[in-house]
Amino acid sequence: MAEFLASSATARLAVLVGIFAIVAMLVYLGMTLISRRVATRSAIASLVGGGSEFQAEGSPASVKFQSRETTWARLADAVERTGLNLTDTKSERLREKLVAAGYAHPAAPRVYTLLRLLLVIALPLAYVAIAYLGPEAPSFIKVYLIGSVLALLGLYIPNLFIRAKADRRKEDIVNGFPDCLDLLLVCVEAGLGIEAAMDRVGREMVHSHPLVAELLSVVVLQLRAGSTREEAYRRLADMSGVDEIRAFSTLLIQSDKLGTSIAATLRVYSAEMREKRRMRAEEKAHRLPVLISIPLVVFMLPTMIGVMMLPASVRMVRDIFPMMTGG
Repeated sequence: MAEFLASSATARLAVLVGIFAIVAMLVYLGMTLISRRVATRSAIASLVGGGSEFQAEGSPASVKFQSRETTWARLADAVERTGLNLTDTKSERLREKLVAAGYAHPAAPRVYTLLRLLLVIALPLAYVAIAYLGPEAPSFIKVYLIGSVLALLGLYIPNLFIRAKADRRKEDIVNGFPDCLDLLLVCVEAGLGIEAAMDRVGREMVHSHPLVAELLSVVVLQLRAGSTREEAYRRLADMSGVDEIRAFSTLLIQSDKLGTSIAATLRVYSAEMREKRRMRAEEKAHRLPVLISIPLVVFMLPTMIGVMMLPASVRMVRDIFPMMTGG
């Protein structure tokens, strides 16, 4: 049997496909059991304490996307209808990560899980197909190791992508928020209320800072829908995922409860945010010499050494080496 497998590429491919099918079946059965257990727990929790479905479907960001379903959302629904539950065991934490990255659709966690599952299966299969279509079939150990590495990459690539996008979104929000505070301060001192000021600033900053404008627009829609200011401000902090906006929301809530001046609060916090932005810019500027030294050492230093040593090398080859050899 071993000699037959060693001599036949088709037999090795059939064995690999069979092993992969068995592993995939075991993973499918395990995920089905886990999903049923999670569904049972969530049903019990909804019966006991109301569950968290209202928060998932009625979140501020879902108002914008509730009327339309994306192609991925429909695909996730079709996959779930086959019996595979795409609900993650840490759905709330996953939803927070996706909202921080800008994916606030209610079906985003299920689509994320579906993408990870597709990549885990597709990347090893693509490598096996490419490897066995070549002139020489690779060894079983090589296919197994590379396929395992590709499966792990397919599992972690979406997580890295979401984290990188969340970091970029957070940076854009932090850079645009001081300008938002300045405009809010101008509007409030001109006589507008905080809701009207947020509405005006949100419409003004659509092109300059669209992420900040979206956050303000969602807060305005929440207030107009009947939410209290405290609820709207706390949802603003949860949607942004930025510490500065969380502190700003806390200041607004305290100012509203204690009856202090909104204009004074905005003026102090705006000055603090501008100072923080200036300090971040100075920190990046101070890091530049260290970052520039790396390409200088790698690329320019060898060239300078070569230019300085070339005349001496030519002189040694022409004069000193012949004198040493007696020429």
